Amino acid sequence: MTTALGTPDARAAVTFLGTDRIEVLRFTEGDVVRYATLGMSAHPMSDPTALVTDPVAGPRAELVLSVRAGVADTDKVLRPLAVLAASPQVEGLIVTPGASLDVGDPLWPGAPFTSVLVGEGGGLVEDLELDDPLDPVRFLPLLPMTPNEAAWKRVQGAQALQERWLTHGTDLRDPVRRSIPLE
Repeated sequence: MTTALGTPDARAAVTFLGTDRIEVLRFTEGDVVRYATLGMSAHPMSDPTALVTDPVAGPRAELVLSVRAGVADTDKVLRPLAVLAASPQVEGLIVTPGASLDVGDPLWPGAPFTSVLVGEGGGLVEDLELDDPLDPVRFLPLLPMTPNEAAWKRVQGAQALQERWLTHGTDLRDPVRRSIPLE
């Protein structure tokens, strides 16, 4: 991760009852701030309905959120990101591209977003290969969604929402952007 993003300029750690420690690292590059989780991939994500979980096999991921610097108090996103990163341990959730994750409150003070769309990995930060038989760690980008966009995505799907964002030239890094037209 540091190969792609550089050296973190801040970090915070959160531990939830019954979970391992989750860190959130902040990387600043020009006018973009990136927040990346560290610790989510310590264990593979497993099917919550499985009677026995495999401590080795299963997908592993970390989350990366990119926003424009200096527009909003986005450093308050550290705890919500840690909550999202702990969700596989706490809720047995398998985080995959196209999934919606909701924290129920604004991601940072005044944010018009309470949820994110999980994007495809392998772009900004390449997958981290681990020794066999472990699955690689995927670095999944998070794309903030307004409540209206999240509701529309539930009906129309992730691909349709991403196409709408592209059609409207949406700056997904704008921490105060408005919802796109969804008619």
